[in-house]
Amino acid sequence: MPSSPGSPTTTQLPAREQWSGQLGFLMAAIGSAIGLGNIWRFPGTAYNNGGGAFMVPYIIALLITGLPVLFLDYALGHRFRGSAPAVFRRVSKKFEWLGWWQVFICFVIMTYYAVIVAWALRYTLFSFTTAWGDDAAGFFSDYIGRTTLADSSTPAYSPIPILGVVIPLALVWAFGIFVVARGVSRGVERANRVFLPVLVVMFIILVVRAILLPGATDGLNTLFTPDWSRLTDYTVWVAAFGQIFFSLSIGFGIMLTYASYLKRRSNLVGTGFTAAFANSSFEILAGIGVFATLGFMAHVEGVAVAELEGIQGVGLAFITFPTVISQMPGGALFGVLFFASFSMAGLTSFISILQVVAPAVGEKLGWSNGKATLAAGLPSAALSLLLFGTASGLWDLDIVDAYINYIGVVGSAIVMCIGLGLVLRRLKELQRHLNLVSDTRIIGGWWQALVAVVAPLLLGYMFVQNVWSYVTNGYDEYSAGLQGVFGWGTIFLVAVATVVFTRMRWRTPVDEYLPLSLDVLEEVK
Repeated sequence: MPSSPGSPTTTQLPAREQWSGQLGFLMAAIGSAIGLGNIWRFPGTAYNNGGGAFMVPYIIALLITGLPVLFLDYALGHRFRGSAPAVFRRVSKKFEWLGWWQVFICFVIMTYYAVIVAWALRYTLFSFTTAWGDDAAGFFSDYIGRTTLADSSTPAYSPIPILGVVIPLALVWAFGIFVVARGVSRGVERANRVFLPVLVVMFIILVVRAILLPGATDGLNTLFTPDWSRLTDYTVWVAAFGQIFFSLSIGFGIMLTYASYLKRRSNLVGTGFTAAFANSSFEILAGIGVFATLGFMAHVEGVAVAELEGIQGVGLAFITFPTVISQMPGGALFGVLFFASFSMAGLTSFISILQVVAPAVGEKLGWSNGKATLAAGLPSAALSLLLFGTASGLWDLDIVDAYINYIGVVGSAIVMCIGLGLVLRRLKELQRHLNLVSDTRIIGGWWQALVAVVAPLLLGYMFVQNVWSYVTNGYDEYSAGLQGVFGWGTIFLVAVATVVFTRMRWRTPVDEYLPLSLDVLEEVK
């Protein structure tokens, strides 16, 4: 593609990489969707929101929000074939900023996501000897450099690096940068082709072992016994939509970027259904494994499963599970399987987040993939080590995660749906594109209505509720100062970076790209 006239510093836009085939893309998409949240978030969310009854709003959320927005990401990436900023610029120059907002959302997420993966890698080694002994809570507090996890009322930033965190964290970053720098087919795809099957096999073994434990049935009954009265509680529905939205990796550039590397003839609709239901199936599998294990823990301690604490998030993964591992026969092997699975789920998601940032930087500045990956990865790695590899890392991480997801990611998805559906009115074009490149033509006007109206309304309600809560009550019990720096401060910095990069001149002729005519696609079809 030629350079723009009169722009000697503009480099030629290189031929876009491609997945080796549909299977490579599918495995990468599933690998991105199956992450830490599937294992440590879904089981607790389901249990706290009606147990078996939670599956009703969960499935509805998947069908009316998850899949429609996933198809929107696929259609945008595949039709306009570029990084998130390039795609939105090609749709409308006024919307380039949205692409950069998504890029810097991912930049922030990968700074702290890598830390949790590093913890999991370290705990994989700890599991060989059950190094935490009989005090998993105290061991984890000592490991991350805190004397207590409960004292979060007056935490402050600590610059003290934790060597046991910094070393595995550096390894996670080295792995992520190496994989993404190798490119889509030789790096990202190959990593997922290895990790995803191993993850699934190991996790199935882990689940089978868990359901054979004494008390496992009690745990499963606790999870799946439906409390139908909870379906009248709006918070249950909000939780279901939030779980689907975040677990599918939609609305902030990942699936859009992945779809941009597909070949012209790609079954977007079939792949979307497969990836979405594979993700949900893994979440249910995780719920079975987690609550079977919790049932065993309750059996050993002689209490009801409902009386246990730490059934979600950091507490579940790094305190409750190690406690169970110490109590069960063959616990060391169970621990290695759990934390190795946890690590692999995190690594496949981590490289997908970095894959959003690197090509955007490369296209904007005219850099090679390797140079762009280093430029994107090294600053984020430095921030990761300075902010989250320290004694205050857990607190910093918790605040940034809450604000960047419930404000940054949800806000991005709302703007994307309204912008494409009601402002630019491009959904009909994207609907036709989905149908023409896929094996079936099942995407109809219902999809446009779900994307332009239903999804923004539901996500908008979640967005307003969370913003209002953060403004009036703050997040959890953290001080206003800490939330101002790591919460609102993070959102502000993402906004500033978005403005700066949007105003920078493109070093590649991004505007010269023209999507393939739909009439041509119709003839080929």
